[in-house]
Amino acid sequence: MSESSEYSPGLAGVPAARSKVGYIDGAVGKLQYRGYPIEVLAERCTYEEVAFLLVNGHMPTTAELASFSAELVAERSLKFRIIDVLKTLPESGHPMDALTVAVAMMGMFYPGDHVVDLEFRRKSTIRLIAKLPTVVAAWHRIRRGDDPIKPRPDLSHAANFLYMLEGQVPDELPAHVMDVALILHAEHSMNASTFTARVVGSTLTDPYAVVASAVGALAGRLHGGANERVLEVLRAIPDTSPNGVRKYAEDRLARKDLIMGFGHREYSVKDPRAGILQGLATRLFSEYGSTPIYDVALELEKQMADLVGHKGVYPNVDFYSGIVYEKLGIPVDLFTPVFAISRVAGWLAHLLEQLEGNRIYRPSQIWVGDVDVPFVEIGKR
Repeated sequence: MSESSEYSPGLAGVPAARSKVGYIDGAVGKLQYRGYPIEVLAERCTYEEVAFLLVNGHMPTTAELASFSAELVAERSLKFRIIDVLKTLPESGHPMDALTVAVAMMGMFYPGDHVVDLEFRRKSTIRLIAKLPTVVAAWHRIRRGDDPIKPRPDLSHAANFLYMLEGQVPDELPAHVMDVALILHAEHSMNASTFTARVVGSTLTDPYAVVASAVGALAGRLHGGANERVLEVLRAIPDTSPNGVRKYAEDRLARKDLIMGFGHREYSVKDPRAGILQGLATRLFSEYGSTPIYDVALELEKQMADLVGHKGVYPNVDFYSGIVYEKLGIPVDLFTPVFAISRVAGWLAHLLEQLEGNRIYRPSQIWVGDVDVPFVEIGKR
């Protein structure tokens, strides 16, 4: 590419694909999966139904959903050798690294050609959606010295995950909240991890390598890892009075420091997912008791709206997700793995779409280095 070509850092605003999977209109806070508003999906669907929609391109019939759900249940268990490998990992390691290892291993246990074998492609999609919650829950227990809990076939995708963490069947409300949280995180257009999935998928490597690569991208603190840091921010505010919260925000903004949980590359209004999560938090606290950190969050949102709302900086999905997950009893370092459990459906939907008329990604660059540099023998340098 010539030096006069336009350069966009981070490929901001540069279209990288034609897609029918996820649609965002950040100016008005609109998010849709396959044309369905996220508000409708969160209120009226289960995660299983939304996952089917994403990977198949249409809403399932009653029979299709029953079949899809049954296949997910049948694929929840892990190979014992995958469990054995997880037991050899350092217990102090981050769960996202353990998840990357386990997903990458799956490609060795389930070899096949997803490019020409459509049934293998379909089964790989089912396996990945079904097994990621089991991996995360298994690792959580293994690192504590406990045996993994086998999945229960009578529980939903969301309820089974919560059950596998501690062995307690969740009440109806926590299971519903977990289900909606998974729906909200299932897809979000061409974000960093989805772009990673499409780039890696364009090489025609196997779906397990694709998802492992996407998990690696999601682990970054500027992407999925942001939700872990929101609680750190809220707990770091020394004075939680309105004046104290405002001073904290003013000081951070004056130093141009990020305040995790605020702002989004796509939205100039409040992230629609944040509003839904806030409603879920209210229901949880009403039923099981509130927490002071939620009051701090509400005050920080109020002060930030006054300080930078005119700049289009509002809460994103990370701001309330951590508060909700903590109330559900999920450890902080599992927040991002939960994100992956949800987003795997979106990644796979984009992989399947990429395979339609695939062309390997090969962007160009703008050369800013030297050319034709004379070589000097080592003794004369």
